[in-house]
Amino acid sequence: MPYLLQDLWELGSSPRDIIGLIKKHIPLTKNTKVLDLASGKGAVAINIAKELGLHVNGFDLLPDFVDFACNKADEMGVAALCNFAVGDVNEVVKIQKDYDCVIFGAAGNILGNPAETLTKLKDTIKPGGFIIIDEGYLPDDVATSNEDVKWQNYDYLHRSQWLQLFADNDLALIEELQNTEEYDFDADNKAIATRAAELAAKHPDKKTIFDGYVQSQLDECDDLENSIIAITWILQKSG
Repeated sequence: MPYLLQDLWELGSSPRDIIGLIKKHIPLTKNTKVLDLASGKGAVAINIAKELGLHVNGFDLLPDFVDFACNKADEMGVAALCNFAVGDVNEVVKIQKDYDCVIFGAAGNILGNPAETLTKLKDTIKPGGFIIIDEGYLPDDVATSNEDVKWQNYDYLHRSQWLQLFADNDLALIEELQNTEEYDFDADNKAIATRAAELAAKHPDKKTIFDGYVQSQLDECDDLENSIIAITWILQKSG
């Protein structure tokens, strides 16, 4: 995975969108603490530290990503504000508590189904704290189901189902930010395909695996452009 994604820094979430939501909705002090789960190469956490001066703890399962994030934080002069560590986020959420904000950016179902994910995220923040989550949903007003989705590794909910889960978990929806930013999926996919071809040349017996990953990326991008509404939500836990 690190080899395939070596040309990308932002791995799904938009640091600009997340920073905008934090600035707009979260009262910030020098003691504000942010938790970034599945932090990848640290793009979100590092940009938050750089622009807002906040302390951010980031956890990811891949050591190569964590090493990259640590080096990038040092390069950008925010090493004192960023702490990156290797960790399974399902274990991390059992230990990390009392944050002002937790970010779960475009990480799919690694914390379980949507209800389990919200419960685990909620447990990491203080009463009155905030959750920022990147997701995708099936539109309620269109006859679209998971059968229409190409990337079959994830079951998407309809927006109304998500809203019910927020209510069930005493989470107030503060703002939803639909992803309207023009993003160059083609450039990213070409970079990934190039790296996959390099790996296939070195390991021809695994070519099917590498080709499958490339196709899964193409399918997911197609879904986001045609079937799924990409969204960033900021939620507030009851006080």
